[in-house]
Order: sequence, then C-alpha cells, then structure tokens
Amino acid sequence: MRSEELDNRVTEQPSNRATEEEKSPTLQSQTSSPNDQRPTTNDQDILNAQRSTLNASKEITANLEELPNVVEAMKRLIPDNAVISLRGDLAAGKTTLVQAIARSLGNESAVTSPTFSLQHAYGGGLYHYDLYRVGFEELAQLGMMEEFEKPGWHLVEWMDDRLKAFLAAAGYNLWQVTITPEGDRRIYRIEPLNA
Repeated sequence: MRSEELDNRVTEQPSNRATEEEKSPTLQSQTSSPNDQRPTTNDQDILNAQRSTLNASKEITANLEELPNVVEAMKRLIPDNAVISLRGDLAAGKTTLVQAIARSLGNESAVTSPTFSLQHAYGGGLYHYDLYRVGFEELAQLGMMEEFEKPGWHLVEWMDDRLKAFLAAAGYNLWQVTITPEGDRRIYRIEPLNA
C-alpha cells in the first residue's frame, strides 16, 4: 500500500469514534486522534502482516555445491508443517532439491522422483510427490488427499492449480519453490501461496 493511500485511510475516522473512545480508555490509548497521521492499531497490524509476507519471499541463486544454503533458507521461511509446490521445467532440479532436503535431515538413502508410485516417504516428516501423470480428480479418487494431513513437509512436483486452490481453501500452509535454470546455476524463488 502506498503511503498516500495509508494516510487517506488513517484520516478517515468512523463517525462514532468519539463515543467509542469515551467508553474505553484502552481503545483511546491504542488509536490515533483525528489530527494524528500515525496508523491506528488495526492499520499497524495490516502493515505488519504485509511486511511479514514480503519478508517471507526469498530468491536465491545457487549451484549444486550451494544447495544447502537454499535448504537452510527454506527451513527458516517455511513452517514445519507445509505443502510445498516445486515448480520448474523438466530437469530444472526439483528432485535434486528434494535430495538436498533429505540429506539435511540425515537421510542418506536414494531419493528419486516418485513418478510411478506418486509418493515417497523419507522419514523425518518428509514426503515427496510427483503428480506429472495425475490430476486433481485422480489424486482424490486414489485417497491421496489424506496424506497431506501427516505432519511434515510435503514436496509436490507438478502440482496443478485445482490442487493448489483446494489446499489453500482447506487452510494448509501452502508454499512454492520455483526453480529456474541459469547456466550451471539455478534461481530458487521461495514464497508463500496463501499468506
């Protein structure tokens, strides 16, 4: 929100404001006077929420050796229980990122894309899905939607828009990591989808 818009919102006071302030001394100490240009408590909450959303997005450029830095950034930004859409073209490095996450959790077993099994569970609350061949309806018919209830990170390759909409409406912590190749490096954009 631009500061001029915020200034306009702050100076427009409700008509029953004086009555509310007379009734509640706590409200009076938390709100601005009609001539004060500072944001009210509600406006400040809105600004803080906007800032946290902006701060929640991060873009990192990394090569394979720097992939642990991407994983650490994800751990700082993304809650412990979240569904994470991994977005990128074929061979962008989606499964390679999952391998790095599994290694960071102490899992040294082979991490492969679950193209035909749809899901691999690696322990430590790490789940990996490949939905390249499966749409939202088929996933629901297979009873896979309940899998997202398990605590941990659910990393989903090829998540379609209908599944994103369903998960967001159901209140899941929904994030996206977009991977864009740039020579021998990758750009990783980490962002909340339902903040």
